[in-house]
Amino acid sequence: MNDFKITADDPRLTAYALGELEGDENTRVAAAVAADPALQAAVDEIRATAGRLTAALEAEPLPEPSHPLPVTTYHTVRPARIFRFPYWAVAGLAAAACLVAMFTLREWPQVRPEAAQNVAVLTKQEPGARKAVAAPAAPAQPGSPVTIVFPKDAAGAPPDYGTVVPSAPPTAEQAAARDEAAAPLAPVTTPTPPPATAPGAEAAPGAALATLPPSPAEERQVAATQPSTVKADASAEGGYAAASTLAESRMAATVGRGAAAREPAVVNGIFLRRPAPPAAPPFNTEAYDYIADNDFLAAAQNPLSTFGVDVDTASYSNVRRFLQGGQRPPRDAVRIEELVNYFTYGYAAPKPADPDPIAASLEVASAPWAPTHRLVRIGLKGREVSAAGRPAANLVFLLDVSGSMADPDKLPLVKEAMRTLVEKLKPDDRVALVTYAGTSGLALASTPASHRAEILGAIDRLQAEGRTNGAMGIQLAYDVAKANFIAGGINRVILATDGDFNLGVTDRGDLVRLIEAKAKSGVFLTALGVGQGNFKDATLEQLADRGNGVYAYLDSAREARRVLGEQVNGALATIAKDVKVQVEFNPARVQAYRLLGYEDRLLQKEDFNNDKVDAGDIGAGHAVTALYEIVPVGVEWKPESTVDALKYQQPADSKPKTQDSRPNDELLTVKVRYKTPDGDKSKLLEFPLVDGGESFAAASTDFKFATAVAGFGLVLRDSPHKGTATLDSVLHWAEEGTGSDAGGYRGEFLSLVKRAEEILPAQG
Repeated sequence: MNDFKITADDPRLTAYALGELEGDENTRVAAAVAADPALQAAVDEIRATAGRLTAALEAEPLPEPSHPLPVTTYHTVRPARIFRFPYWAVAGLAAAACLVAMFTLREWPQVRPEAAQNVAVLTKQEPGARKAVAAPAAPAQPGSPVTIVFPKDAAGAPPDYGTVVPSAPPTAEQAAARDEAAAPLAPVTTPTPPPATAPGAEAAPGAALATLPPSPAEERQVAATQPSTVKADASAEGGYAAASTLAESRMAATVGRGAAAREPAVVNGIFLRRPAPPAAPPFNTEAYDYIADNDFLAAAQNPLSTFGVDVDTASYSNVRRFLQGGQRPPRDAVRIEELVNYFTYGYAAPKPADPDPIAASLEVASAPWAPTHRLVRIGLKGREVSAAGRPAANLVFLLDVSGSMADPDKLPLVKEAMRTLVEKLKPDDRVALVTYAGTSGLALASTPASHRAEILGAIDRLQAEGRTNGAMGIQLAYDVAKANFIAGGINRVILATDGDFNLGVTDRGDLVRLIEAKAKSGVFLTALGVGQGNFKDATLEQLADRGNGVYAYLDSAREARRVLGEQVNGALATIAKDVKVQVEFNPARVQAYRLLGYEDRLLQKEDFNNDKVDAGDIGAGHAVTALYEIVPVGVEWKPESTVDALKYQQPADSKPKTQDSRPNDELLTVKVRYKTPDGDKSKLLEFPLVDGGESFAAASTDFKFATAVAGFGLVLRDSPHKGTATLDSVLHWAEEGTGSDAGGYRGEFLSLVKRAEEILPAQG
């Protein structure tokens, strides 16, 4: 019996939140926290407060040293560090000390302008370093020249100090405001260092020394008049002397972080303005797996090409999000097969009487970016299933409601997508809602879709808060799905998240193994990615791949309606699983080939007949398109790399074969293996292709459009195999292939290419 109790104001809770408890004490507190949402909320708040304190203290500079520094000496300022005490009993005192220290640093005294007679002008500083120069102890007379010595950097080059901007005398109101802001601040008297001499210039006896912390206001100082460039005397040995005739004689500067410190450094009425630093990029932790474009392979040595199908479309809508936002998408965010498969094509579907749920459409024409090459399009079409003929569905929405999902393009968009799907469900379908943040919960038990108001009400009540414990949610969602399993029906978990798992099982490999194990239960997975800034594309793609599922990215309410409205049957009903494609090339006609895309779906040739190896799935009515670029026999081609001659094998004939060397006119044969949704043994289909020599101009409309989309991916990826493809040529091919445009998606693609033309030249 465990009678251990702890309250929100217990010091041990603070120690636990800061990671200071050990052994049994830590175990007991952790169990109490896990069982009490109020304690969990208190722990989250303590950790958040500690994080803010740490960030604030690290941002504050240490006080200036009391001893003087030489003129050219760099003083490295290290941020204050917080050392945790190992005893939980003093954790509360540590937090109180942090608050006092933060308050003290923010109220650090500053130098009033009139008290800064003997300070120096701060030179430009590198991160973590400060420099100071000597300044005259006595003010110069109006109109007299003043020399400021700027030390060289470590490489011997003069530093970049930007421009010298003449300042306008302050108005009476400005002077009064300045004095009022500085009045409560205690003046700091800077000790006078020993005379320091820089080569090429001599500081006046008793010259003062000071430093000026950087401030954003200095970088944003706007010149009262047109700035004039500092004229430097490069002949001064060891340093650069900048001389100006000054209208005013008083030298002033400010030190600190108050209103006075917001003013730029002033030397005899002249503002010294540093060049503005480059704007920091927005915080971004989006993650994409590295993709290396498939290279050409010699058909004689590699006659088989094997891959698992992919009906995911996430890459296209994610690329669209980047381009519509004025950004070039990351190269690894562009997966060519997902761009091509986003669009529907006029492939013939299997007839109701056909025994197989997959039909193939093959076409070949010249490759427009390499006219001497041939381009082969392989199209697979899944059997259509009407809404009335679709089996009953057991759906479990697994929804990330952590704090990172609060943005309008995250949880609100997911809720819109769910409403769209609920409207499409049949009365005998069932829906459950599982949510996860710090802990997981059943927001709605499995409920018949006929209780639509109840389901929609549960969706509306969802709120984003807490951290992301995805593994715990996955466990619960699959348990709920299994508890309500429909034999012969559709059993699916629909995961909606930004993929940022940061609590519980966070390692991607462990998450993938978890999903892989759950997929054996007969429950399929749909992954819906949302958001930006912390979007984890790589994680969601792998989870969908290993969960017998599909992966889509929702960048808008329109996309949500497309995925879970227009294509609801394909999104829910799987007609074939573990679908693999193996292409056998005829070396008498094919010298080399390369597969466009599918880099993360490639399989070993032995995997094709191995039913233990998983592959992609095809939903009802889904189409899969794959493109091969082929170098025909007789066309000049040199492989990028070769292997040494084999010692124990008969050397192969290195001379190119002629097209008459074999009687077979077939260019290649496409072999497809698939399993039924509830089957374990695959079935083989074969489709040969003969090249009739058609030009690209004579190709079908669908062929031209698919080629344009693939070319778009080649350009965005800056692929080494893009040939002559440009955005302008992509636009031309797409216009020829627009044809009938149901839904307007092909027309939208044309607009996207034009948007890319505006962005790519500007961003390189």
